[in-house]
Amino acid sequence: MTTFVRLFPLWVTLGGVVALIHPPTFTWFLDYGLITPGLQIIMLGMGLTLELADFSRVFRTPGPIGLGVLLQYTVMPLLGWGVGYAFALPTPFAVGLVLVCCCPGGTASNLIAYLARADVALSVSMTAFSTMLAALCTPLLTTWIVGSRVDVDGWGLFLSTAKVVLLPVAVGLFMRRYLPRLTERLLPVAPAAAVLMIVAIVAAILGAQKEAVLDSGLSLLGAVVTTHSLGFFFGYLLSGWTAGFGSVARTTAIEVGMQNSGLGAVLAQAHFANPLTTIPSAISAITHCIIGSALAAWWSRRAPIEVSRSFTP
Repeated sequence: MTTFVRLFPLWVTLGGVVALIHPPTFTWFLDYGLITPGLQIIMLGMGLTLELADFSRVFRTPGPIGLGVLLQYTVMPLLGWGVGYAFALPTPFAVGLVLVCCCPGGTASNLIAYLARADVALSVSMTAFSTMLAALCTPLLTTWIVGSRVDVDGWGLFLSTAKVVLLPVAVGLFMRRYLPRLTERLLPVAPAAAVLMIVAIVAAILGAQKEAVLDSGLSLLGAVVTTHSLGFFFGYLLSGWTAGFGSVARTTAIEVGMQNSGLGAVLAQAHFANPLTTIPSAISAITHCIIGSALAAWWSRRAPIEVSRSFTP
């Protein structure tokens, strides 16, 4: 079971290849509306690994959360603009790349944090905080960078986050506290179930966007890969300089490098006339999961080096 989980990058890659060759293999997952339940299963598994003490510890030291959210809404938007300019992307692709970079952290980051031996409680908190701020930050940053108006249903965004992230984590915490025997039975299979769910979700998105992805060209693919790679790198580097290169730096790198690409695609479709604007989000959904899972495979074999000093932003 442990080997299966550690080979997560391989399963994601194989799933993506199969989805491009024969999309119906995975698109049924999307057609039947299983994306949200799949993410909820993932987050329930995360909750089973946590205790309330984990969250009280996080909120006693809010510095790492603040830094992570700050980097989320500064590093990634600037990278989206800079990389789009460097790759001379056509306007629809450049706007779409900036838009997805202005989105909050994606829920898949919590799974990657778990597999990477990072701080899952911190990851969940960062995702929740960045999502709640998205109602303000995403439209303002996108408008400032690309000069377009983007409206976000902040309350709906918060409710979606609560349903997909906070609620199942709370259920997992409840089960760990009050149903210990059931939790003990579920814990050994929870990581493998999470891997299967994220592979199905990623492959379903890729299969549904097959034509758009294949027609987008290498320049857009290179721009998206470069943007996310630099996001992981700067998230780790800037957090590491502040708090040491331990689990906090790993968590911050994952949160900064992974976006809510589904939100980006929805906003692009709703607020921009050119359908090409949605393509960067579709490619982003696959890219950050592959890069993140590769990092998780690397970090899972190496315990984080913690430092005994206070967080000083």
